[in-house]
Amino acid sequence: MALFLQRLVDGLSSGSVYALIALGLVIIYRGTGHLNFAQGEMALFAAYVVYQMGEWGLPIGIALVIGLATGFVIGAVAEVGLVRPISKKSPFAVFIVTIGLFQLLNWLSGAIWGDQVLPNSGVGSKQQQYPSLFPDQPDDFVKVFGAAIRYQSLGVLLLTLVITGLLFLLFNKTKFGLAMRAVASNAESAKLVGIRVNTVLMVSWGLAAAIGALGGVVFAGINNSVSLGLMFTVFIYGSAAATLGGFDSPGGAVIAGLAIGVIENMAAGYIGFIGQEMKLAVAFIVILVVLMVKPSGLFGTAKVERV
Repeated sequence: MALFLQRLVDGLSSGSVYALIALGLVIIYRGTGHLNFAQGEMALFAAYVVYQMGEWGLPIGIALVIGLATGFVIGAVAEVGLVRPISKKSPFAVFIVTIGLFQLLNWLSGAIWGDQVLPNSGVGSKQQQYPSLFPDQPDDFVKVFGAAIRYQSLGVLLLTLVITGLLFLLFNKTKFGLAMRAVASNAESAKLVGIRVNTVLMVSWGLAAAIGALGGVVFAGINNSVSLGLMFTVFIYGSAAATLGGFDSPGGAVIAGLAIGVIENMAAGYIGFIGQEMKLAVAFIVILVVLMVKPSGLFGTAKVERV
């Protein structure tokens, strides 16, 4: 029982990070119909910024705000400067542009912070580990039925649920959320009723990047470090969650992210030949099965086209 509960909570903690990345993908897809393959690297760059703020002595709260603002700016600038002009000429070209942005951001992170794992024990480093949003000392846990449940795991899960609730309120209870839904449904009609479509799209990309940045900071905190390859696997899991839940369903993305986290953790723990090294295969299997059986996702809306 204790081992099962331990793996369950660990899976929910990992799944919470996948859900945050998936939420960013869903917000962009709902608003523009595009997939942002640079979502993970936007989060990585913001995670590096938070690390740098810690090196300069800023508390984690202020560093997090700066990191989220950095993610928002990157997303907004990418939409205005790259995606918007390209999408008018060729929607498929956006796919190539986001891959190029992925490479650019990864290169830029390496050029600024190097390719080593940070923090390190080198001369001049002020941090022993990456700053965490939640208590992460060895004794920061609570015993539940014999399982050591860390406060950090509970905090990550609670944070994801709070973000999901805030997004629900944004989409359903605010004028801007209504504008986002209108633009996602029909951008041309939204213009006719006075909605500033370009502003909505820019803010949507910025908001998605900021949520992804939060996921990057949380994941770096869980790993106690940040490196150039930190977000690649997480992006794969996040893509699988968005695919499973449905690219037009924020709630579905969260449920799917949590489910994937639990499934891959349980599979690694109870199926001997999978182990920790092959957990990524679970994400690929999920993507393959969902695309074959229900391409719109478990909670997504199937598109009906008149012929």
